[in-house]
Amino acid sequence: MKNRTVQLLQSTALAGLIAAFAVPAAAQTVTPDPAVGAQETATGDDITVTGSRLVQPGMQSNSPITAIDAAEIRLQGATNVENVLNRLPQVTPDANQNVSNGADGTAKVNLRNLGNNRNLVLVNGQRLLPIQATDLNFIPSFLVDRIDVVTGGASAVYGSDAVSGVINFIIRDDLDGIRGDVQYGFSNHRNDTAARRSLIASNNYQNALPSPVDGQRFDANLAIGSNFGDGKGNVTAYFGYRDVKPILQANRDVSACALDPAAGNAGYVCGGSSNNEFGLFQPLTGPSAGSRLNNTRDGAKTWVPYDSTFRYNYAPLNYFQRNDTRFTAGAFAHYEVVPAAEVYAGVMFMDDHTNSQVAPSALFQGYTYTVNCNNPLLSAQQGNLLCGSSYGNGAVSQNLFIGYRPVAGAARPRRDDLRHRDYRVSGGVRGDIAEGIRYDLNGLFSSSVLTETYENDIDPARANRGLQVVNVNGVPTCKSVVDGSDPSCVPLNVFQYNGINDAGFNYIYAPTSTRGVDTETVLNGAVTADLTSYGIKSPWAENGIGIVLGVEHRRETLKFTADALAQQKGTTESRGKFNVTEFFSEVRVPILSDMPFAHDLSLTGGYRYSKYSTRDKGISTYKGEISYAPIADLRLRASYNRAIRAPNISELFASQSVGNVSTQDPCSGVIDNNPNTVSPTASAAQCALTGVTAAQYGRIIECPSEQCSGQFGGNPALKPEEADTYTAGIVLEPHFIPRLSLSVDYFNIKVKDYISSIPVSLTISQCIATGDPFFCSLFKRDTRTGTIFGDQGYVISTTQNTGSLKTSGIDVGASYAVPTAIGRFDAQITGTWLNDLVTEPLPGLGKYDCKGLFGPTCGQPSPEWRHQARLTWTDPSKFGSVSLNWRYVGSTKLTNNTDNPFLTGDKYVINAKLPTYSYFDLALTANVREGITFRAGVTNLLDENPPAIAQGLLAQFGNGNTYPGVYDVAGRSFFFGLTSQF
Repeated sequence: MKNRTVQLLQSTALAGLIAAFAVPAAAQTVTPDPAVGAQETATGDDITVTGSRLVQPGMQSNSPITAIDAAEIRLQGATNVENVLNRLPQVTPDANQNVSNGADGTAKVNLRNLGNNRNLVLVNGQRLLPIQATDLNFIPSFLVDRIDVVTGGASAVYGSDAVSGVINFIIRDDLDGIRGDVQYGFSNHRNDTAARRSLIASNNYQNALPSPVDGQRFDANLAIGSNFGDGKGNVTAYFGYRDVKPILQANRDVSACALDPAAGNAGYVCGGSSNNEFGLFQPLTGPSAGSRLNNTRDGAKTWVPYDSTFRYNYAPLNYFQRNDTRFTAGAFAHYEVVPAAEVYAGVMFMDDHTNSQVAPSALFQGYTYTVNCNNPLLSAQQGNLLCGSSYGNGAVSQNLFIGYRPVAGAARPRRDDLRHRDYRVSGGVRGDIAEGIRYDLNGLFSSSVLTETYENDIDPARANRGLQVVNVNGVPTCKSVVDGSDPSCVPLNVFQYNGINDAGFNYIYAPTSTRGVDTETVLNGAVTADLTSYGIKSPWAENGIGIVLGVEHRRETLKFTADALAQQKGTTESRGKFNVTEFFSEVRVPILSDMPFAHDLSLTGGYRYSKYSTRDKGISTYKGEISYAPIADLRLRASYNRAIRAPNISELFASQSVGNVSTQDPCSGVIDNNPNTVSPTASAAQCALTGVTAAQYGRIIECPSEQCSGQFGGNPALKPEEADTYTAGIVLEPHFIPRLSLSVDYFNIKVKDYISSIPVSLTISQCIATGDPFFCSLFKRDTRTGTIFGDQGYVISTTQNTGSLKTSGIDVGASYAVPTAIGRFDAQITGTWLNDLVTEPLPGLGKYDCKGLFGPTCGQPSPEWRHQARLTWTDPSKFGSVSLNWRYVGSTKLTNNTDNPFLTGDKYVINAKLPTYSYFDLALTANVREGITFRAGVTNLLDENPPAIAQGLLAQFGNGNTYPGVYDVAGRSFFFGLTSQF
């Protein structure tokens, strides 16, 4: 029934759009019209556009540009601007509120799926924050007048990082009055997936509530502005508060248990982590070395062979949506002292506090623990298995891996407390120094401070001391208490379920704290000239040559510190700095205007020279653009840009450390006849190439929770990336169909020597599939156990200049408005067809194309087609409106099932193909009185369930058995808001 409803709504929405475009008859909320990306200057007729520093009459973008206005943000009920951007077909979701494990608390944007570090985020044409610290939470969304999203390299205009494009937030800074905005919302989902609920119940896990209400959101903002000095000046100040409640994975069918593939990869089982609540033990020495033993479920001190039925369901306590509390404040001011000198300044501040939450901590496998053979907490059965004839001998100890996760008593979930304090101060002076000639001298300083405290985490060093226990007058006592090395040590009874007491938890729970500070200073000076009045122009053109000359100096610093315990656990401190001095120019030459078959023809070029303190040689970037309008209704545009992206300060100087990564070791598993144990999927010969010995094969522990280890970190020897971007398009605005705008644009972006790391999953699959020595040499297996997790086993994935990235496709946009007797209808659609998304991991070693795919290497789904379409009706009196939005995500196939050697893996029946998804959102607005507007709406109107994906097939930004950035996981989300302006 729901599928029929979806099809009906799809047909209705499509019919409405066709009808709107078919009827002859403006305001659009999301539009490809290049003129919308333009902004008049203070002089009135002169225009600047995002993607250029030129200021001339009639300026239009020569690159594909999509503009989102304030009305669209309100219709979406969005309090997070990244959610607005993630709906665009040009954008792939990145760091956002739905990331929990491994979250850094920020919100970022990934344009063209080339990475969040390859697009530049601006506020009113200036950099927001240091690129590696970009956080869209900093943006006061209720003051956003427009968001311009420009495709194509813009390094010649804005400098490094503008490879895939630019996102420019135009903030209103000239308010004259008071503006307030308040909004409340919540989510509700009907949990009625019979197959999933039956599976969860069969494992004796708790099913999700039938219809939970959660994820409440409250947002309140106030802005006050005033003109002064007879209109020569203005001051605008704003204040904002946002509070978001979490959503637990326990409250959704898709995520209530961690999903693993069943036998033959044809179905699902509730999987989880071998670090289980009863306790897993793998002796590394002694008579049982290599065996995997588990405490029994009944709480007795008895070991039995481990199998997969002991796995712990870690999912329920994980966050699907993080809690968040944000305070923002800021002010903008400008004053024209004389026509030749207008001073301006701005200050922005944010205090954002969020928590990620995951399952309780554990004595995790991979760390080598030691238990003495006369430990009084061992039972005789356990002691004999661990020590054999040495049981009771205090002179003998055994080393072992332990996977014991306390979940009862005083056990608590792990919480990562993330607090961002961002500051941004800018100012300058600008003015006209002669007719058509103006200058702008400005400075910018921004700082991002992240304070992170990881709570309720078990300190393995303390836990290890708590396992070395002796009998002192009948009382189990830590050896470190006896010898005085750690008088606070508490004995840990991990040899039975729920064996750790409150004192033990207080001892082993040890929070760690780190602090990172990123700063950026920018000094910029530019002169812009429109030479029309000086007669420097083409004899066939009305407007003269436009030119920009400027210089910019940018300095960035990084300082990362960690407390003693964090350093003891492997965190390393780092610091670094660099600066760059740049000279830039841009010129536009109108060649023809108002001539037969040449309404307008112009050429634009740009050049920038950059000298980095980290390099001996300078770097050049440049661009060339052409715009040709044979008639006023039709314009052809094309551009070429050579862009660069210099390594950011984190990529250069971040410390190297070992961390978790979602993948699995094909060489792990036990060879036996037990159907509940996992066997290796790779042969002994293949595994030998990764460092597995003959004795280890068939005895290697699988990575717990599909989390292996990778070594990550910076590299001071990195060189800049280079990118070539090509765009070509057509814009049609026929005068005989007023209010109609159509655009079709082709884009092609290729990045060479791209800065990245070799994905761990790719290294594993390539070594196993091809035996390539480069990939196989990146394995650093634990020499004792053969594992690639823990403190001594990992795969190297540090930053380096690698191969190339390439993407191309076509953007399609249309907008139309029809006034009728029953009201006005506005329709618009923005869609992207993806032609290719190719990665060459290393030069000459082959390529893979992620178009239409998802999976361990390609990551989030990259459908061939995505679109967003909106149809809005406004009543004749303009009292209110009703708006229906249609979000479409095309189908994608699993990389594992392809024959590309970079992508192929274990074949899957489940998840072989993710179907198409259509989401419908409904919004209503009403002008209840002059200056007061009420709005209400619901997103995901039909309460669509996200696709369930086996956890081993998820990559970065996968969470809760799905991709919550791509698919809606909250269910129906309702919002109610009120805006007032006086």
